[in-house]
Amino acid sequence: MKDKKKDWKKMHHHGGAGGGAVYGLGLIGALVYFLQHATSFWEVVVGILKALVWPAVLLYKVLELLKL
Repeated sequence: MKDKKKDWKKMHHHGGAGGGAVYGLGLIGALVYFLQHATSFWEVVVGILKALVWPAVLLYKVLELLKL
């Protein structure tokens, strides 16, 4: 039974989380960008929120541009 399990794992490996790494780097970059320009506490809060949702805004703008 164990041999079948090992063979299945060799044949059906799943991809890593490369997208998570890209999102993480983008999040850090966006945080640095938005926090550099913040001059008050509330601008920091808004900057953090913007950094969390930037991929959704970017995708929306791209789809809007493509008229989809």
